[in-house]
Amino acid sequence: MESIRRHLWLAGAAFCLTPWGSPPLALALGFLLALLVPDALPGRMKGVSRLLLQASVVLLGFGMDLRTVLRAGAAGMAFAAATIVLTLFLGRVSGKWLGVGEKTSILISAGTAICGGSAIAAVSTVIGAEEEEISVAIGTVFILNGAALYLFPPLGRMLGLSQEQFGTLAGISIHDISSVVGASSVYGLEALGRATAVKLARALWIAPLSLAAALLWRRRGATPGGKAPRATVPWFIGLFLVACVLRSWIPGLAEAGPAIGRVARAGFTLTLFLIGASLSRKNLARVGWTPLAQGFLLWILVAAGSLAVILRLGTGSL
Repeated sequence: MESIRRHLWLAGAAFCLTPWGSPPLALALGFLLALLVPDALPGRMKGVSRLLLQASVVLLGFGMDLRTVLRAGAAGMAFAAATIVLTLFLGRVSGKWLGVGEKTSILISAGTAICGGSAIAAVSTVIGAEEEEISVAIGTVFILNGAALYLFPPLGRMLGLSQEQFGTLAGISIHDISSVVGASSVYGLEALGRATAVKLARALWIAPLSLAAALLWRRRGATPGGKAPRATVPWFIGLFLVACVLRSWIPGLAEAGPAIGRVARAGFTLTLFLIGASLSRKNLARVGWTPLAQGFLLWILVAAGSLAVILRLGTGSL
């Protein structure tokens, strides 16, 4: 059985790296494998998806102009702050209304407001969330991420969104960077660059959010160990910016940018396959209808509100 399992996931991974592999197909293939074969992904491979995702983000930086990245990130800082605060407030209200557990509600709200699983992982250590609460939040985000990967590109085309408009919407409204890249790469290269810059700029808010949660929990006397843990910024964002700088300063890298970008997108496709294959029926079964309803409500409010602002003011005004 172990040999069959290993060959199945190796075959799936290899297929995702062929020209026929695509982010939506990779996620579906991994998810199908997880449902048909329990523990489809070998234990030693479960941490690889995170490292592969981070490495792919850094590689993507070699194909992006630094000025474009900084302009996209700086333009949306005020809007990002407003939407994050509003999402957290709505998450608190909706969580109480639906009867979702406090810690689970906070994790779902943080994942929706900033960057999905990364924000959930950071905040969960601060508030001392239990494994089941983390699993419910991660499962909720995964379901919505998968839906966004399939729904956003056709929705963008139906609304006639430009590459820049779609990239901004994807960067704000889709939870995890893997699905952001997957959806925007289907839409176009300009959308991919914009979406990546917007999402990574939002990911920087993990540190202040974690710090705020730690201070709040310590004030309430609920922080594990009696003290607030140190809030950290994902290291790969700094390396992404370094890659953008090198690409802008070294002419040879600019010429190699498209080829490096293809490698990065292949890495994202493989990441989505590994994420799908790492799921289990047990984890998905933990996601009840109330957490899913909260996540879906927050997701719709954030996406609809962001779309309205983008269409009214334009991406350059965000």
